Amino acid sequence: MSDKNELEKKCINTIRFLAADAIEKAKSGHPGMPLGAAAAAFTLWTKHLKHNPKNPHWPDRDRFVLSAGHASMLLYALLHLTGYDLSLDDIKNFRQWGSLTPGHPEYKHTPGVEVTTGPLGQGLANAVGMAIAEAHLAARFNRDGIKLVDHYTYVMAGDGDMMEGVAAEACSLAGHLRLGKLVVLYDDNSVSLAGSTALAFTENIEMRFKSYGWQVQKIKDGNDVAAIDRAIKKAKKDTDRPSLICVQTKIGFGAPCKEGTCEAHGSPLGPEELKGTKAALGWPQEPLFYVPEDVQKFFRKALSRGKKSEKLWQETLLVCQQKDPTHALEFSRAINGELPEGWETALAEFPNSSKDVATRKASEIVMQAIAARVPELSGGSADLNPSTFTWLKGLGDFQSPATSSAGLQGMVGGPWSYEGRNIHFGVREHAMGSITVGLALHGGFIPYTATFLTFADYMRPPMRLAALMGLRTIFIFTHDSIGVGEDGPTHQPIEQIMNLRQVPNMTLIRPADANETLEAWRLALENTSGPTTLIFSRQNLPVLDRSICAPAVGTRRGGYILWESAPNPDLILIATGSEVAMTLDAARKLAAENIKVRVVSLPCWEIFDRQKQEYRHSVLPPQVSARIAVEAGIKLGWEHYTGLKGKIIGMESFGASAPGPVLYEKFGFTAARIIAAAKELLNIS
Repeated sequence: MSDKNELEKKCINTIRFLAADAIEKAKSGHPGMPLGAAAAAFTLWTKHLKHNPKNPHWPDRDRFVLSAGHASMLLYALLHLTGYDLSLDDIKNFRQWGSLTPGHPEYKHTPGVEVTTGPLGQGLANAVGMAIAEAHLAARFNRDGIKLVDHYTYVMAGDGDMMEGVAAEACSLAGHLRLGKLVVLYDDNSVSLAGSTALAFTENIEMRFKSYGWQVQKIKDGNDVAAIDRAIKKAKKDTDRPSLICVQTKIGFGAPCKEGTCEAHGSPLGPEELKGTKAALGWPQEPLFYVPEDVQKFFRKALSRGKKSEKLWQETLLVCQQKDPTHALEFSRAINGELPEGWETALAEFPNSSKDVATRKASEIVMQAIAARVPELSGGSADLNPSTFTWLKGLGDFQSPATSSAGLQGMVGGPWSYEGRNIHFGVREHAMGSITVGLALHGGFIPYTATFLTFADYMRPPMRLAALMGLRTIFIFTHDSIGVGEDGPTHQPIEQIMNLRQVPNMTLIRPADANETLEAWRLALENTSGPTTLIFSRQNLPVLDRSICAPAVGTRRGGYILWESAPNPDLILIATGSEVAMTLDAARKLAAENIKVRVVSLPCWEIFDRQKQEYRHSVLPPQVSARIAVEAGIKLGWEHYTGLKGKIIGMESFGASAPGPVLYEKFGFTAARIIAAAKELLNIS
């Protein structure tokens, strides 16, 4: 064996045993993949990955996604060895309180981690979003031989990722879009947590991905660095197809009793098995967490390579700044997530004389105005543009130019290109959400999705992860209640709004009219610390007369006094969205009977609850216990504002198929019902 091969073997074993030692010390973790896939990871990270450990946020770096997030110690070992700000002590504190090495990789927590992974399939779908972002930004900003955007997205995925439906959805779309800079290394070891994958997973993965339009290669020996290297090179040359490299590995490689078994997957090897593994692979038993000097020196070459790569890119940026300073500034603004100066001038209030309008329609009007000023606003729906009204008119379809050359045309006519801002996700809600997370992670995008609110259940996992990672994503949901009408209970959301309100760091806004919709969009664009969920009606709603009601800017504080008959009310009516107008109608009728009543529009609980107590108490005085909340969803949760002495008018069952106005009457969402509840609460006959 040559000195080079011997050093590579030592490097690979260093990865393996940093991981195994950390897992053993923590007494929990997943050693199987780090032991089995170390050679593939080593090959990618030392021979192909373009990155700078001293600047993990360099815009033109390659992205690496460990979709099989349970193998986190594989990634942490690589980050430490190549020089990221992750010490050996951090490795030793794997899975401990306050550690930089949590059980699954966490974005913004550990330097060099590009995405929070763990729920299988999500990382692979996120990577599709990153590849879309690279293709779009390259089409937008590369010109005259100056490439500001030119990088790859690499994924390491396992059998579990391949089983998940979200991976199938996303990879199908990736093949259609011809995302040639997406390369997936598949750790094909035929073992999952419960046993052999043959128990539930016998499909031909290679044929499946070929049918998606991917280039597919197979490596029979997962420790063959040269073969893996050749496969990655071949994948990078095929710029018209994403690539899957099936690397046949042995889970728990080297473990005398556990190699190739499910016992190696999700538990520490145990002291004796770890000792036997080190002996089998020629590794010293002591010291633990051993990194040979020549290995560290080899891995740390990533520092000089990364510095050189970024320097070359900085020189390209400098040329761009000299040739076209405006273009260079626009690139920097977009990548840094800054909104264009003066973007808010696109927002125009809806006049009091406006006809009734569904908030989904008002949203469409606002979106078109914003999109003209904010080029980063891009996204699409799950095949529902004609219903969600989320199409960016005249701004093109995001499609492969090669697809266009085949004779197909986009909805706007003319050829398709990667510069288009409308993404066709197809009927793939789960992948749509996950891909959008990838767009936000990449940077240079303010991505949005759109579907019916009842289908939020299909994409809740990526919404949760977007909140966990604090990403600026905009999730648009229309058809917000039983007001959907004739489509019936399958399409009428009941529990979804309250469900999403429970997600930490999620801002959910359900506007009452067109002007609250405008303010909701303003809040969504300005929210850089987490996702915003916008809930819109299918049915037309009155544009509230702001000469009588308070201005819609109150939306910016989450909730506000919309109208009151007199100060110091005896009764407070609280409502959101579609139910605000009927609540206001009821309040005026109660006021005509000399009842002092206040109407509070509460479109966003999260923002309202963040206000100072003085403001919250000015809107909902603690001494006023007579409160009624009105929302066409489940009641659970409204006690937060009504207290135990108040009343809640909400849903206690699924809906039904009938015209929307009929359903509102049958389920008790009427001014008369609100009036009756108020009088009962106030003991008025």
